[in-house]
Amino acid sequence: MSRFKIENAAPEEGTVAALTHDAEGVVKAGKACFVPGVLPGERIRFRRVRKRRQHDEGILEEIIEASPERVTPRCSHFGVCGGCALQHLDAAAQLSIKQRELRDSLFRLGSVSPHEWLAPLDGPIWAYRRRARLSARYVRKKGRSLVGFRERNKPYVADVRRCEVLAAPVGELIEPLAELLTSLEARELIPQLEVAVSERDTGIVIRHLEPLPGTDLARLRAFELRHGIHFFLQPGGPDSIHPLCAAPVTLQYELPDFAVALDFLPSDFVQINGAINRRLTSRAVELLQLDANSRVLDLFCGLGNFTLPIARRAGAVVGVEGDAALIERARANARSNAIQNAHFCVADLAVPPDPRAAWLTGLYTHVLLDPPRVGAAAMIDTVVSLAPRRIVYVSCHAGSLARDLGALCGAGKYRLLAAGVVDMFPHTTHAESIAVLERQI
Repeated sequence: MSRFKIENAAPEEGTVAALTHDAEGVVKAGKACFVPGVLPGERIRFRRVRKRRQHDEGILEEIIEASPERVTPRCSHFGVCGGCALQHLDAAAQLSIKQRELRDSLFRLGSVSPHEWLAPLDGPIWAYRRRARLSARYVRKKGRSLVGFRERNKPYVADVRRCEVLAAPVGELIEPLAELLTSLEARELIPQLEVAVSERDTGIVIRHLEPLPGTDLARLRAFELRHGIHFFLQPGGPDSIHPLCAAPVTLQYELPDFAVALDFLPSDFVQINGAINRRLTSRAVELLQLDANSRVLDLFCGLGNFTLPIARRAGAVVGVEGDAALIERARANARSNAIQNAHFCVADLAVPPDPRAAWLTGLYTHVLLDPPRVGAAAMIDTVVSLAPRRIVYVSCHAGSLARDLGALCGAGKYRLLAAGVVDMFPHTTHAESIAVLERQI
């Protein structure tokens, strides 16, 4: 949608009514105006700078009356860097906003409301992020490389020195990494770094557009040794990723409640918050209410994050995933954990499955779904036809969760027992959610 600049607008005063999905304050003073950096309930002085069809955009001039929930951001780059949106809001208040968003989405988009609201799952709010895709750019005017998230609402790489939400040691390595890239001959040919932090090791994937010269490879090896991390090189697509050094590198995370350890590659999807993932897997298994006679179907199983914990409590579990490489990883993880009652199949879950598929020939007492943001619309009819006693749905998007829960409950065969927020992404507007449904007899 086009935007028109508003020149020399007079300052206005107003009260912030709410936050948008991008954490901008909504001020309803005549035509609604979105103002960044403010919080609900605050009385502010602002100025309109751009006009849109449905609302204007504004900038903050003064906070006249601050919210009691306002706190001082820990990060000196907050407001410029786009990695966080809510560091200026108390952590408990952040959680309340996410709970309200889930409740409103379920009611508005799915016409459902749980019989019970689960207590939110929260955890560490700093140095929690073990996976991230960081932009890199050599800026000639500055004479150096920048590494980090992009600036808020802008395409530029934020000029930061450290990151408070990235897990150690990466959060403290932002400036050294930028200095390393500046020293490389290929500094203008590296657009991206992908970070993966495991329990014991840290992997950083360097995306490079042309082969790196030997002098650059030597500098990378020296940095590895100095900082105790492992570089991977990516000259092409995801399949081209390989360790800088020939020695094998194993990234691994643990789920101690189930005596499970999962190996993964730096390009694999894993939940970005390790502490919350441990609590989430425990809650999911608890909500399923499993015993030795349970037979579970785990849809969108990835590398076995839920499948293997389920296998510790159930008689049998079948994990299904569209990515064949992740299925191979899941099978290897089952073997390394001496789990024999977990089986895995490759299937495209974005389309309705063939009812003759091998993984649909058995009976299932329970189903777990953990789809991507788009949800599991293509699987809803299949899940209902399987008639499991309980369904647990883990979601990273409240809108698609609401739609799918509405479909599951709409036929009258299932009721929504409970739902709750999982604070996987502190200081952002995003949240994970979990819901449990029970078949109506």
